Amino acid sequence: MQRTAQELAQKPRISRLVEIDALRGVAALAVVLFHYTARFDELFGHRPPPAISFSGGHYGVNLFFIISGFVIFMTLEKTSKPMDFVVSRFSRLFPAYWTAIVLTFLLTHLLGLPGKLVDLATAFGNLVMIHGLLFRIPHVDGVYWTLEVELLFYCGMLGLFCLRRLGKVHHVLLGLLALRLANFFGQRNFGIELPWTVYRILILTFIPWFALGISIYLATSRHGGASWRPPALTASCAILTLLLTESLFIATLAIALASLVFLAANGRLALLRHRLFVWLGAISYPLYLLHENIGWSLQLQLQALGVPTDATILLVLATSLALATAITRWVEQPALLWIRTRYRNRLAFAK
Repeated sequence: MQRTAQELAQKPRISRLVEIDALRGVAALAVVLFHYTARFDELFGHRPPPAISFSGGHYGVNLFFIISGFVIFMTLEKTSKPMDFVVSRFSRLFPAYWTAIVLTFLLTHLLGLPGKLVDLATAFGNLVMIHGLLFRIPHVDGVYWTLEVELLFYCGMLGLFCLRRLGKVHHVLLGLLALRLANFFGQRNFGIELPWTVYRILILTFIPWFALGISIYLATSRHGGASWRPPALTASCAILTLLLTESLFIATLAIALASLVFLAANGRLALLRHRLFVWLGAISYPLYLLHENIGWSLQLQLQALGVPTDATILLVLATSLALATAITRWVEQPALLWIRTRYRNRLAFAK
């Protein structure tokens, strides 16, 4: 269940999930800073350039995917029925997402954002979250592409759960990693590759990152003396896949990010228990959803008024953090509690 930053910070015994959640907050902040510095400069241009450009901040998305692999597998291991998982994910994702669509659509049209505005029909199409894959509908906000990836991952994991094959997850992951390698070498050497839609549905581009997260969870939560060898093998194959299909840098980055998640999962990143990081973790999802197009609109407005670049970035960052905090407190957490309470009450009534 969602907990407020205050509740998390005051708990005398802090679980490893607090550090994992705080790490998600750090990842979200990295993406935000990337969009407000390097990406904004690429699209619109700063005058003058910012003092610091967070050009590597977009790798926070890769950290998101590792964390999702960890958390989703853990959630399913503790789930008794498929509908429990569906309600859990729906209550977590959709209320804040729908709110973000409305706010982003209204504020970007009010403030203006050249080349990024969508019409009302497109905004309605975004409500399903996998609109790009199903209907090729443009995103209200560019960051929504990652939500499609996450949702496809959830569906795949739920499918394994329904088939009672969670225990065989390593076989599935190794098969998908092998398929990505075969597709890569087939395309490079013979011009043969999977149809793009199939490649996307199987999320082969990102499967190594999810595989790392699942492997970390299984390695740190072995039940009944379960062997560490399957998760170690899967993680090694994920790194090897990234090395062969992308680059040494990406493979090294994957090792570094996976190490952070591993340390957090074992309670070794005590700094992340600080109130600041706990708060960042609590607001990370709304912050990620709301920051990009709204932030860029504000940056352009402040830049037009002659506000210095660094001051503009700080003001927009503060606004995004405040807006995300408000959405967390008044939309995300109340909606999550209401949906899950109604679901539990309905189950109790049915009995």
